[in-house]
Amino acid sequence: MRKNRDANSVNGIESKANLLNDPKFRSIAYQLLALLTVGIVGYYLFANTSANLKRQAIATGFSFLQKEAAFEIGEAVIAYSPADTYLRALFVGALNTVKVAFIGIILTTILGTFIGIARLSKNWLVSRLAGAYVELFQDIPILLQLFFWYSLFCEILPSPKAAIALGSGIFLSNRGMLLAVPEWNQAYQYVLVAFAIGILTAFFARRAARSHQKKTGQILPTLSISSAIIVGFPLFVWLFAGAPLKMSVPHLSGFNFQGGLAVSPEFSALLLGLVLYTAAFVAEIVRAGIQAIGHGQTEAAISLGLKPSLVLRLVILPQALRVIIPPLTSQMLNLTKNSSLAVAIGFPDFVSVASTTINQTGQAIEGILMIMTVYLFFSLVTSLFMNWYNKKMALVER
Repeated sequence: MRKNRDANSVNGIESKANLLNDPKFRSIAYQLLALLTVGIVGYYLFANTSANLKRQAIATGFSFLQKEAAFEIGEAVIAYSPADTYLRALFVGALNTVKVAFIGIILTTILGTFIGIARLSKNWLVSRLAGAYVELFQDIPILLQLFFWYSLFCEILPSPKAAIALGSGIFLSNRGMLLAVPEWNQAYQYVLVAFAIGILTAFFARRAARSHQKKTGQILPTLSISSAIIVGFPLFVWLFAGAPLKMSVPHLSGFNFQGGLAVSPEFSALLLGLVLYTAAFVAEIVRAGIQAIGHGQTEAAISLGLKPSLVLRLVILPQALRVIIPPLTSQMLNLTKNSSLAVAIGFPDFVSVASTTINQTGQAIEGILMIMTVYLFFSLVTSLFMNWYNKKMALVER
């Protein structure tokens, strides 16, 4: 009997010891412990905040979003007036952030790729100029760069009466850039639909061309066919609708320009600062990605008779993309987050509009929560898209 109890005791101790040494059990236990700790801290903060707000008679909740905003927003992608609600004002701010981030990401990718390739140029002057650009814009804080560009637009450029004419219908002054644009016509909506159909058709045509290449080995001219479809079909619709083209040309009226498309100094300074700053980091990522590809790949492509431009476009860059995409995603997220510095130069992005809302309503906690939620949403959407693209570009092992 005693031997059995000893054996059971030893087995129990070994069982407990084995359980504590089990990595799966420990990982679950640590996660439950972390979750419990976060829950306790969260409950303490929530209870403490609620008690303080109640003691100071501060209203909570999001009912203020339906009240009249009663403040102007300098730039808006959609129609907005001070009589609209706070909810619409915040939506306008979010659209302004999306506009800056979307245009900035496209321009940054193009400029960064160009500078990154230029750094590897065999031309001494080109490579040194690209290197100087990277060193200069990487080492200056983005906020200082925004102040510099904003001062350049507002202090150095002349007033509208002495605006600089950059060709027909383009003016540059301290009120921003004025561009001549076509006035809206009902026919343009059909042109836009034709453009969307052209893109979809070109997409499926490209897939069909790839399938044809896999079966027969014959390469079809997809680039010229896609360009013809995307450009030609909307052009045909525009001509069929009577080719309406009435331009809205900016003209000086009083102290400012009227008509045309106005690009404000705040937007120009913000976009320019973000693009130039982030492109310096993207250039280094592109350079490192290209250098990560073995030199034998280049030699093999040249031995096949390919030109240097084709070697870069068809052999090096497609392989380098698999190295470039993950760090490039981080830079896109950085650009989106850095756009919140727009409040320093007066551009009405989401943070700026939310700050005004907080000042008027006193709903600081709700405002900060909305800012965190909106930027988390932007980051998740960007990450999901780039992860999808990275998975699409990854090598498939057989």
